[in-house]
Amino acid sequence: MTPSDPPGVPDRAIKVLVVDDQTIVRAGFAALLNAQPGITVVGEAGDGREAVALATRTRPDVVVMDIRMPGMDGIEATRRMLARPGGAETKVLVLTTFDVDEYVYDALQVGASGFLLKDATADELVSAVRVVARGDALLAPQVTGRLIREFTRQRRNRPRPPAELSTLTARETEVLVLIAGGLSNAEIAQRLVVSEHTVKTHVARVFTKLGLRDRAQAVMLAYESGLVVPGEGAQAP
Repeated sequence: MTPSDPPGVPDRAIKVLVVDDQTIVRAGFAALLNAQPGITVVGEAGDGREAVALATRTRPDVVVMDIRMPGMDGIEATRRMLARPGGAETKVLVLTTFDVDEYVYDALQVGASGFLLKDATADELVSAVRVVARGDALLAPQVTGRLIREFTRQRRNRPRPPAELSTLTARETEVLVLIAGGLSNAEIAQRLVVSEHTVKTHVARVFTKLGLRDRAQAVMLAYESGLVVPGEGAQAP
């Protein structure tokens, strides 16, 4: 997803924590991000436990998180990070490879906001950090296909939609479907022929009613509940 909404982060540098057990990779990501205007790397960690401790001290806006690490992996680190006091303000961008895609669904469940393949370009990494910092979800296209297949499998075990969906108005349901389709607020506004401010209001109400922290969780709920069916796109009901 590549939303075009204006950044929601205050007029200050985006604070980033880089987590990867490979020293060279970690240092490379940190150097790249530190060189970007409006981004400051506030720490580097080589494992999940160190990452949680650093996040508590530095309160980053975005954590660039490797999934597979010795000791505490990225999924458990994400869960603990977001559960700490003030952790809801932190967004986690997970770096993954084809051979660890089975962890992507688990990472979403514990609150990760975005996924990017490790072979992404430098520009893609920088863009991804900015996207999740402003509260949008980001899923690499290659990851999305596997994720949707997992949604489909999960739905066989959980066919009933959550009761909270019944609290949404018809327009709020439309907005949720379009979010699940990867549309930004500006794109949703264009599709529904309303102002972007109106869309933002609807999104805020959807998140509040459903107890969602960001767009990644909205996508996940829409597929799990059967509101959006894999392969049918994001046509609003």
